[in-house]
Amino acid sequence: MTSRILILDFGAQYTQLIARRVREARVYSEIHPPTRDLQWIRDWAPDGIILSGGPSSVHGADAPLIDKALLDIAPVLGICYGMQLIAHVSGGEVKRGGRREYGRAEMTVTEADTLFSGFDEGEPVTVWMSHGDHVEQPPPEFTVIATSRSNPVTAFRHRSKPIFGVQFHPEVAHTPRGTEIISNFLFEACKAEPTWTAGAFIESEMARIREQAGSARVICGLSGGVDSSVAAALVHRAIGDQLTCIYVNTGLMRLHETEQVERTFRQHLGIELIVMDAEQRFLDALAGIEEPEEKRRRIGHTFIDVFEDVAASIGDAEFLVQGTLYPDVIESVSAKGGPSATIKTHHNVGGLKPGMKFKLIEPLRELFKDEVRNVGRELGLPEEIVGRHPFPGPGLAIRILSDVDRAKLDTLREADAIYLEEIRSAGLYDEIWQAFAVLLPVRSVGVMGDERTYDNVVGLRAVTSTDGMTADWFPFPPEVLGRISSRIINEVPGVNRVVYDVSSKPPATIEWE
Repeated sequence: MTSRILILDFGAQYTQLIARRVREARVYSEIHPPTRDLQWIRDWAPDGIILSGGPSSVHGADAPLIDKALLDIAPVLGICYGMQLIAHVSGGEVKRGGRREYGRAEMTVTEADTLFSGFDEGEPVTVWMSHGDHVEQPPPEFTVIATSRSNPVTAFRHRSKPIFGVQFHPEVAHTPRGTEIISNFLFEACKAEPTWTAGAFIESEMARIREQAGSARVICGLSGGVDSSVAAALVHRAIGDQLTCIYVNTGLMRLHETEQVERTFRQHLGIELIVMDAEQRFLDALAGIEEPEEKRRRIGHTFIDVFEDVAASIGDAEFLVQGTLYPDVIESVSAKGGPSATIKTHHNVGGLKPGMKFKLIEPLRELFKDEVRNVGRELGLPEEIVGRHPFPGPGLAIRILSDVDRAKLDTLREADAIYLEEIRSAGLYDEIWQAFAVLLPVRSVGVMGDERTYDNVVGLRAVTSTDGMTADWFPFPPEVLGRISSRIINEVPGVNRVVYDVSSKPPATIEWE
């Protein structure tokens, strides 16, 4: 049986990074809210439990707490607030406020065993702190295993049980040896097996798809992006000709998107593909709509309406394949009911029409983006598909920061195509997580030839990231940006100004809407 780690999320901004670090060690992990009861956790049967950090104080009136019995289910690692929880329920003293720490600190390991296996006792280790409360006195059955000048109880362990706590954040890159600490917890304390691989996932997911679909007809919506393409290839590998893929030309896609999808799926993969031209239907649904969430809702509902029409023509399809990813699921759960605050309605999660007749098959909803790419490569998808930058389900509609019409879409399509062409020409495409153009809802004065112009402004966005949860803007060489700007202004009618977005996530999001 595959080893798996349960992560209870107490609201930390870094919780998704914990899951990623565990998976990078080839151990499966899932994030769940701390409201899961003990019996649910026992039934889930984790090999280990990680308690995340969070903004609460254990002394707060509404603080999320744990039942002490949780500590006896499996080995436990508490991080920051998670450590304070362990101390609080075990009889230790957690002091409120006082020594607030944020940023790098030097920790000294006092016990180089289990959690700090491979470290030297007395060795200074750089760690990342982000806390207000701290453990003043460890519980009676616990011993201190690391300390720092401003935080005498930087890490502790139970004397006889595999229960550990660290006040710092080993999951972030600012703790250089953090991956070693997490690996030590996984393999020394939890005795986990590193069997979480793309190949193992494909085999287990194919069995689950076959069981779920039975002999029923299945349809899959293709967007041309990585997620829907890998989902389609995986489902096709599992159930073959039971799957029919449908590409809906929404009119919201990038330049030459339809031709590429047809070429890849009909010729390369041999999957049955129906191409449906519904451009006018989507434009009608979006007419006059500026609010981003309403755009997403209308696109999602129209998409399902089109699917129902197509499905009626190909037989009684029971299942719809969606390329939902794990960050989609996490980000679409509210703070009160689960891990993270709702950032936006994801097209694959919150934009579906209530009461739709299809049951969902979501083969990728346990995966992060880089894991999806690895699965795609394992399935033999071409690199032009697997290596593509992410593209949102609502398409260019959420990159036009106003109401949507055909003229604006054509302008944005041309600018975006030039942008991506120049990035590829400069050999920078694979260094960038995502790059795209947006059409801003402003006009600016310019001069072209001897005439004064009053035309559109195009914004350019390019970020580096590992999973899309956090991102930094990409530092283009000035000459590349200059070339891109010059081409867009000279080749795209109606554009006289180009700007570059130098915001990171957080506080900004990657997409503008």
